[in-house]
Amino acid sequence: MAIRALVWNENEHEKRNALVKKLYPHGIHNAIAAAFADQTDIEVDTATLDMPEHGLTEDRLAKTDVLLWWGHMAHGKVDDAIVERVQKRVWEGMGLIVLHSGHFSKIFKRLLGTPCSLKWREAGEVERVWVINRNHPIAAGLPECIEIEHEEMYGEPFTIPEPLETVFISWFEGGEVFRSGVTFQRGAGRIFYFRPGHEAYPTYHNPLVLKVLSNATRWAYNSARPWTSVDDAPNVPHDKAPVPLIVKGPRLHEDGEEGYR
Repeated sequence: MAIRALVWNENEHEKRNALVKKLYPHGIHNAIAAAFADQTDIEVDTATLDMPEHGLTEDRLAKTDVLLWWGHMAHGKVDDAIVERVQKRVWEGMGLIVLHSGHFSKIFKRLLGTPCSLKWREAGEVERVWVINRNHPIAAGLPECIEIEHEEMYGEPFTIPEPLETVFISWFEGGEVFRSGVTFQRGAGRIFYFRPGHEAYPTYHNPLVLKVLSNATRWAYNSARPWTSVDDAPNVPHDKAPVPLIVKGPRLHEDGEEGYR
């Protein structure tokens, strides 16, 4: 069965900025979806902020194996209930790929638990994305470096937890460096953050950038059944313990009673 990918985009810049609209007339989400046009093992769909429930209904998320997230100017408009819904699906095993300015998205900061702040500069600099983990599946088929002619600079320190793996490091024309491709795991879900993708530049028309996204989608896919009980915290009665035991002290809760959260 094909991997079911969903590309989510706030789709705000495209409506307000003539430059972005010219670069991405059908929206950044559809430009990203083009990464999967010739991928027979991946089915792709799109969703945007202005859809009911941001296009992220419980049913749709349940049918999503990997979610790709692009946001920038409308992080605060994303409903907290939807963020919690996405977080639970990641815990259950849905893959999450966070792109560019999505480092400040509610879902990324919630899953990582840190500010996710960084230095930045918008000057159309050359970015060289260096592959430092050549055997990683996300780097499959790439040259040792992806050169992007014009990009926004992101610089260290990037206030994220220590990554599980660092796949890419970027160098910018102004001299800064940045951990531009890093992985994490939360619950059963794999997370990949990929830095390139400023809306003022045609980064998502770059075939090597799109190759990273298709590679990352395959890497983030979890073929196991969703871990739907990941958020459960059952009160196990003493007589249901693996080894029989006798209650020997006082208790705050009756058998089966919910605990405090």
